[in-house]
Amino acid sequence: MPQTLSNTSMFTPCGFSPHNLHPSKEDDEGGLIFQDGNLTSASLNALIQHLIPTAEYYPEKAYIFTFLLSSRLFIEPHELLSRVCHKCIEQQQLDDPVLDKTRIRKFGPKILQLLTEWTETFPYDFQEERMISCLKDIIHRIAPCDEAYWKKMNQLLQTLNQKLATLNHGKEGIVKTNAAVSDKVVAFKSKPPSIQREMLSVCSDPYTLAQQLTHVELERLSHIGPEEFVQAFVHKDPLESTKPCFSEQKKTSNLEAYVKWFNRLCYLVATEICMPAKKKQRAQVIEFFIDVARECFNIGNFNSLMAIISGMNMSPVSRLKKTWSKVKTAKFFILEHQMDPTGNFYNYRTALRGAAHRSLTAHSNREKIVIPFFSLLIKDIYFLNEGCANRLPNGHVNFEKFLELAKQVGEFITWKQVECPFERDDNIIHYLHTAPIFTEDGLYLASYESESPENQTEKERWKTLRYEFISVESEVPSMESLV
Repeated sequence: MPQTLSNTSMFTPCGFSPHNLHPSKEDDEGGLIFQDGNLTSASLNALIQHLIPTAEYYPEKAYIFTFLLSSRLFIEPHELLSRVCHKCIEQQQLDDPVLDKTRIRKFGPKILQLLTEWTETFPYDFQEERMISCLKDIIHRIAPCDEAYWKKMNQLLQTLNQKLATLNHGKEGIVKTNAAVSDKVVAFKSKPPSIQREMLSVCSDPYTLAQQLTHVELERLSHIGPEEFVQAFVHKDPLESTKPCFSEQKKTSNLEAYVKWFNRLCYLVATEICMPAKKKQRAQVIEFFIDVARECFNIGNFNSLMAIISGMNMSPVSRLKKTWSKVKTAKFFILEHQMDPTGNFYNYRTALRGAAHRSLTAHSNREKIVIPFFSLLIKDIYFLNEGCANRLPNGHVNFEKFLELAKQVGEFITWKQVECPFERDDNIIHYLHTAPIFTEDGLYLASYESESPENQTEKERWKTLRYEFISVESEVPSMESLV
């Protein structure tokens, strides 16, 4: 996979110098505003002009990423690319019968580099045919000046098609998995042991399970495009009051699928704990998942860690006092302390910074792994988006805000590109994706069956759940009647 974003330092709001800015009409009108050498705000037209390469100028990589990420709040990608290509044609006089080959040979590699960075970092933008048409059109115009441009265009399109095919294949697998899982949410532990497997029969080694969870996390993260973080919070642009920035449905399916995976893992952990009939077995499962969670922490897989802790803290599990009395809880309390929400998750953020630093200085993929607690990352980006206006009172784009957004999202991109160093076990991963899980009511019912209700409220709920379960069971035909 192309490593467009080498490290997170490129996303820090520094290095934007007015001396690097290519002169344009918008600049003369005061379209770009700098403070202490940093670009802080600009008109949309000026930002677009600043993106466009010339024979002498090429925008900084940090600027390209920041603007391509944030511009979709104001202009759709296909319209942006169309305007970029139109300005290139105009500025480089590509419509002239006789082209200035010397100038275009200097300009050509730069526009090709810009298009390459765009396709590598935001490949989903190019699922639209009109994006591909724009890309081909601009290259066709410069190709007569150098035959090598044809070859480079074909390589670019081939790499793009391969990447999109890989991403779409992965998405189809996730959709199929999610469809299969939806049919396997059970209300109560009604399946006999010969049919209903449990985690410990599939994987009894906590280190192995933590590694397989890391496989799942990195695979699902790899499908999330950076633009989904912006598109999740798309609002109507105040300067375009008649329509939202995206006329079509928000493209956040991979992000939403990843959140669903977190919820599934929470319920799977709770199901595995509530399923065994004997107290000793339930305690064994709890201690197993504590060890899995601890290894996830050591790996840097904070998302699975939080999902496991959340599953063990669900009410149907936490109320099993007799079971917990048999558990050595010291390790669990240490993990809970690490993920304590106090001080805006201060302990977790400290651990995350440590893992991020380890990743930057890593000598192996094992040390590079950083999988953040995803819901908190989304929350941070949400509050950044809500806390600062996209536009300033004068109508300028608040570029300072988008530099911070790009820093957060860019760091995430670096993390998600790490290849999982652990050997893959398809049997375990299949179980994680497809094992039946209890509904919330099913968890409570299993919990009450394991340890009797302690107060009147619990007794009433148990009675209601048992009645509903018996009613459902009587309505479902037996397997024998279907044969």
